[in-house]
Amino acid sequence: MQKSEIFSANVPRYTSYPTAPHFHTGVDQSTYRQWLRQLAPGEPMSLYLHVPFCDELCWFCGCHTSVVNNYAAVREYCDLLLEEIGLVAGALGRRHPVRHIHWGGGSPTMLQPADIARLNDEIRSRFDVAADAEFAVEIDPRGLTQAWVDSIARAGLTRASIGVQDCDPEVQKAINRIQSREETAGAIAMLRKAGVGSINIDLLYGLPKQTRESWETTLRFAVELDPDRLAVFGYAHVPAFKKHQVLIPAALLPDLDARLELTEMAVRILGAGGYTPVGLDHFAKPNDRMARIAKEGRLVRNFQGYTIDNASALIGLGASAIGSLPQGYVQNAPAVPVYRAALARGLLPIARGVVLTPEDRIRRHVIERLMCDLRVDLKAVCAQFGASPALFQPALAALSDLVQMDVVAVKELLVSIAPEWRPAARLVCAAFDAYLPQGGAKHSLFSLTFLTNYVKRLPLAQKRTLQLLTQCG
Repeated sequence: MQKSEIFSANVPRYTSYPTAPHFHTGVDQSTYRQWLRQLAPGEPMSLYLHVPFCDELCWFCGCHTSVVNNYAAVREYCDLLLEEIGLVAGALGRRHPVRHIHWGGGSPTMLQPADIARLNDEIRSRFDVAADAEFAVEIDPRGLTQAWVDSIARAGLTRASIGVQDCDPEVQKAINRIQSREETAGAIAMLRKAGVGSINIDLLYGLPKQTRESWETTLRFAVELDPDRLAVFGYAHVPAFKKHQVLIPAALLPDLDARLELTEMAVRILGAGGYTPVGLDHFAKPNDRMARIAKEGRLVRNFQGYTIDNASALIGLGASAIGSLPQGYVQNAPAVPVYRAALARGLLPIARGVVLTPEDRIRRHVIERLMCDLRVDLKAVCAQFGASPALFQPALAALSDLVQMDVVAVKELLVSIAPEWRPAARLVCAAFDAYLPQGGAKHSLFSLTFLTNYVKRLPLAQKRTLQLLTQCG
């Protein structure tokens, strides 16, 4: 077997545990209603609103979205969102405080100002949105207008997440996302002038025709824009699941060694620009709240990735949106027609979910701390959850080879990942994932023992290639 075949293996991103492939139809809208009613009075919550539409399709995209050319479909979808908000509020039976709101997509910049206003008004009429609540929106700079910025600012936007990906024209052509530097800089300037206090930039490496030189230019351009945070993701080429990705020829993608160079460049250039690493793929200014929270060991990971939001209930609104409650996870129907049909019957549009078992909660905590902190004290976990250390013995045994390779250290049940092996955190987490051996997930899984045995035979200089494990999926 070729090295590339092994190192292109994928493990879950662990934005939840159990991960989404283990959700099932046994959790339905009646289950969700019960869970909502069981939330304690005054329990703080967060809201995620999904807009599954774009003006045009970016070929790299892995999101639930579709292209629409008639705004009537978007307006009708907003009507559906209003219905769902009302159904959720009714199921809750009481107003709850909201500390965090996130609009994602697709592209929320598809929404016209009138629809932004009515969605925002409905949310604030049904929930007690805190005066200092964070309101974050994913923004496509292309075609962004002053009227749109003014409308979202009036709605209370506090943080904008700007999609950039790559600023090289050849790369942009290869992914069908033409976006000039002037558009990006102009959008950020408009948002800052409108009083938006926090700016994120999203970058993507491993794209077709991306080179060291083009990637360096993109990174330096991003630093010049002076964002508060950056997310630097690896492109996942999975045309078997996202069929439009066949428009990107695999031959144009950087190979594994090149991907590693791109990740190292990001760490070096962003570090020199004053940003500190957060989790696996985020960077933040040292005085940014996310950097401070991470330093204190209070970083959180959910379906939006890394966040400072620690609310126990995340309510997902819109087609395909995922919610997280103390009892478990739920996901709305991904297809808009199915989503619409459920609402027409007065039903919460839940398609599937999963109930958390006591063991799930323990393993979820372990995995989240490894993903966020690169370390976890299993002795403290046992004390917190009333668990036996024996629960973790199979995982620790599976990690023994990584311990010998100095990727992981285990000392008196304190598991820590070496900083230089930060990208291997997902592999370490996989050892604690009790669902992987069941084989039901859609991840390209592999034997941890086989993998580590293979890596042990590599020359020391090549072992660093293990870092690509979390970049390839």
